[in-house]
This record gives sequence, C-alpha cells and structure tokens, in this order.
Amino acid sequence: MATRVEQRRRTETRILTAARQLFGEQGFDRTTIRAIATRAGSDPGLVMRYFGSKEKLFAQAAAIPADGPIDGSPEQIAEQLIAALTEKLADEPTAALAALRAMFTHPEAAEEVRAAMAAQQRQVAAQLSGDDALVRSGVIGALTLGLVISRHLVRLDGLDASPAELMAVAGPLIEELTTGSTEPGHN
Repeated sequence: MATRVEQRRRTETRILTAARQLFGEQGFDRTTIRAIATRAGSDPGLVMRYFGSKEKLFAQAAAIPADGPIDGSPEQIAEQLIAALTEKLADEPTAALAALRAMFTHPEAAEEVRAAMAAQQRQVAAQLSGDDALVRSGVIGALTLGLVISRHLVRLDGLDASPAELMAVAGPLIEELTTGSTEPGHN
C-alpha cells in the first residue's frame, strides 16, 4: 500500500503531466484548472492546493528541462547536441512545447525560454574555439528551436520525416558549427 507521500507524489505527477499536455495543446489562456484536473483524474481544489495558482502550475509544467551538461571536444559536443535534438524530434517535448506556445502571449514564459536557451548557448560557446563561438552556438540554438517548433507546433511540410532523415540534413550543420569556423578565411 502506498504511503501518503507516495500518493501525493503520484497525484502531483499526474497533474503536471496533464498540465503539460494541455498547456502545450491549448496554450496558457485557453487551459483551465478544471480541464487539467479532469485530464489528471483529480479535483480542481486539489490542483490549487498542490500548486497554489494556475500561474505557479504553469511555471512548473513549462519548466524546460536542461539537456544536461554539454562538454568535451568539439566533435563530442556536436554528438551531444545532435543526440539531444534527435530526441526532441522523436518525442514531442511537452514541457518545452507548453513554454514555447505560451511565450508568444506571456512574458514570463518568453523569459524562461530565453534564459534556458541562453544558458545552453553560453555553455557550448565557452568550449568552442574562434571569435565567433557565441554566434555559432546561437545559430545551433536557433536551428534547434526552429526545428522543434516547426515540427511539433507549426507542423511544416517535410518535417514529418523521421528524426533520422531530419538529422541527416541538420546533423552536418551542427557538426560544422561546432567543429569548424564560419570566420572568413577558415574552413
């Protein structure tokens, strides 16, 4: 038999999962506490008791999980970035999509996405050589963000291809950006 702490943790997890799905599907404004509770098989009052407000629930549901530390040689960094993007293309990243969808209407969400992306960009740039390392890591971030949004939210033609097919095109770009230099006179 589950303890109260275990039951509470399971209930919170169900609520967060439902919130991520609904915020990702409908955005912040159209998602209600009642809808989240219904999808989680819970009570709206319990949702409020655990999370306090819709805004606090959104902050937890839309927190973008870090990809983890990215380090090593430029080749290893490229491999890690390619693996992380491949995973995001294969499995719809519900927390990230909730934040991305909401960032267009809620400044807090936009700031969270920007902060998460900037932290990873600085981490990667610190390990790359060349005066343009920050620019190159920014392009990698934009490529990642663009592919995830275009595949999962906008659903652009061609981006319904398998992650392997997409990475056959995007992977070499990421490799060049991490291992090469875009400065004039460098290859």
